[in-house]
Amino acid sequence: MTGVDDPGAGEAGASRGGPLTGLVVLDLSRALAGPHAAMMLGDLGARVIKVEHPVGGDDSRGWGPPFVGPDEQPESTYFFSCNRNKESITLDLKDPVDADVLGRLVERADVLVENFRPGVLDRLGFSVAALHRRNRRLVILSITGFGHDGPEGDRSGYDQIAQGEAGLMSLTGAAPDQPTRVGVPIADLLAGMYGAYGAVAALHERAVTGLGTVVRTSLLAAVVGVHAFQGTRWTVAGEIPRAQGNHHPAISPYGAFTAADGVVQIAVGSEALWRRFAPLVGLDPEDPRFATNTQRVAHRDPLIAIIDEALSTAPSATWLPLLEQAGIPAGRVRTLDEVYSWDQTRSQGLLVDVVHTTAGSITLPGPPLRFDGSGTVTHRAPPTLGQHNESIREWLDRDAPS
Repeated sequence: MTGVDDPGAGEAGASRGGPLTGLVVLDLSRALAGPHAAMMLGDLGARVIKVEHPVGGDDSRGWGPPFVGPDEQPESTYFFSCNRNKESITLDLKDPVDADVLGRLVERADVLVENFRPGVLDRLGFSVAALHRRNRRLVILSITGFGHDGPEGDRSGYDQIAQGEAGLMSLTGAAPDQPTRVGVPIADLLAGMYGAYGAVAALHERAVTGLGTVVRTSLLAAVVGVHAFQGTRWTVAGEIPRAQGNHHPAISPYGAFTAADGVVQIAVGSEALWRRFAPLVGLDPEDPRFATNTQRVAHRDPLIAIIDEALSTAPSATWLPLLEQAGIPAGRVRTLDEVYSWDQTRSQGLLVDVVHTTAGSITLPGPPLRFDGSGTVTHRAPPTLGQHNESIREWLDRDAPS
């Protein structure tokens, strides 16, 4: 039956718990957007089978340094970031024998994830129509750079290009003339997140109709999808947003300020908060320059200067408890080593310890979702290239239709 995870398929295919237990996902994607979507489904308990080319595998296996593991088989930590909870089988889709194996996998799958350029799968003999002939219940998640159609639908998708083309870099940076990329490949990650969300919605629809469908998203669509209030500044108000550093364009004071020993972030998001915050920095909350948020935004620069001057008199260790006592949202700017050693991070299950075949015991950033009552998911290390070639083929042969 489609989507049944056979506990007898060996350790790689055994049930791991989670709300998507019993579903099978074929991950034909590479790099980040598609692998991230498939990993999200794996984090929720689905069995994810990653299909890689025999020579080199996923491009991200070569993205480094840093690499870990033995010199004769180095593993990229970039690959680790988006491929936990997966099995790996190597197939050359131009080879008829390997293409037949993929076809048999399609017949067992619930979701297929791909991020080829438009038309590539068609030329390989796996068009949407061909896939649905083999498995009408299959949900196909297709992620592209700029969309599967339209005047520029054939463009390849790379994160930083998409960040620029989709306007995000124009909103990010110290000033309008310093467009800056986000420090993680956010276009890829968002496309993966939207893709996984769409795939789960399509699985719900399939439960009603009995039929799979195609879910499409792109790096362009994902970034435009999170423009939020910056988008409506243009579409509704006709304002073109520009980068303005670490201060909110529509709320003040809200941003990064300078204490005696470094940066303190403060978010005064309501008038009630303003009335509690102003006296801490020597201001009258009814000062006519700053009495309302609209006035504070209009006089943002002098307000920032006053706050910075007040905060410069003491270190952040003095200010943060005072702000917390007053109920003002505030915080530090942590480095990643500080984030991962923070007790609060660990308390949320955001780190998982796994044993990798060649790299040994490693710690990975964990999934951001927790479900009450659905059981604990057992996480697995990212696979080595072709690690599950035999076990997956054995599973296909053992349960082949007679």
